[in-house]
Amino acid sequence: MDVLDRVVKPKTKRAKRFLEKREPKLSENIKNAMLIKGGNANLTVTQVLRDVYALKKPYGVLYKKKNITRPFEDQTSLEFFSKKSDCSLFMFGSHNKKRPNNLVIGRMYDYHVLDMIELGIEKFVSLKDIKNSKCPEGTKPMLIFAGDDFDVTEDYRRLKSLLIDFFRGPTVTNIRLAGLEYVLHFTALNGKIYFRSYKLLLKKSGCRTPRIELEEMGPSLDLVLRRTHLASDDLYKLSMKMPKALKPKKKKNISHDTFGTTYGRIHMQKQDLSKLQTRKVKGLKKRPAERITEDQEKKSKRIKKN
Repeated sequence: MDVLDRVVKPKTKRAKRFLEKREPKLSENIKNAMLIKGGNANLTVTQVLRDVYALKKPYGVLYKKKNITRPFEDQTSLEFFSKKSDCSLFMFGSHNKKRPNNLVIGRMYDYHVLDMIELGIEKFVSLKDIKNSKCPEGTKPMLIFAGDDFDVTEDYRRLKSLLIDFFRGPTVTNIRLAGLEYVLHFTALNGKIYFRSYKLLLKKSGCRTPRIELEEMGPSLDLVLRRTHLASDDLYKLSMKMPKALKPKKKKNISHDTFGTTYGRIHMQKQDLSKLQTRKVKGLKKRPAERITEDQEKKSKRIKKN
């Protein structure tokens, strides 16, 4: 049995806190990413991993030493590092003659590789090469996806899901306008994926809503899709399963339309409209002759019953 798989009894309070942090929870921790260099990574791949790590801080782990492994052939080392560093996302960089400037991005489920996609770097501009102001560490980005391929092709659809998982950051309940500081833009066009990063500038517009300008911040990548290793539909569905405790309880007689409007259904007893009090109008008052005939009808009914 693996050392990390053993059930360990904590001997100190610190070890107890560490094990409690890794226990399964209803609301899981923020997903961390590990960035790993292959055994033959060149300067371009190394710089890409550093720049992605700068965007991911503090929810990332950068391995500086080279690791001789091939994710599509043997995944045991990735699963070991995932369990060791408690990371459910990974990016692996390598370079060889057959696949130059290679990136493998993927995610884990229960410390096993769920799916991964291989991308080739065709053009790269580093954070250092673009001399503009950068965003502070830990800023949550806005993600924009452009291109029909992200909604049509299965590989691109899974890549979109993977990129959202990788860069989304912590889940927040409220949004502050000044906190929207930078945008990650992904464009799928003619078999390529264009990755751009922009800083958001809020300018005066003369009204309450500010004028928005985008300033390129870096890094900038032109990527091409290579190999894919996707999870089966059953396993993917299992990984997306929500615990029963988190599922919202269904309320009876309440429905919502596509615009979010709430409709309620009220159940009432059958009303006797003869006893309904209407507005008293002189024109609706009964005449004396009508009252006499009604009284006579009532008397005749009583006589018949007796």
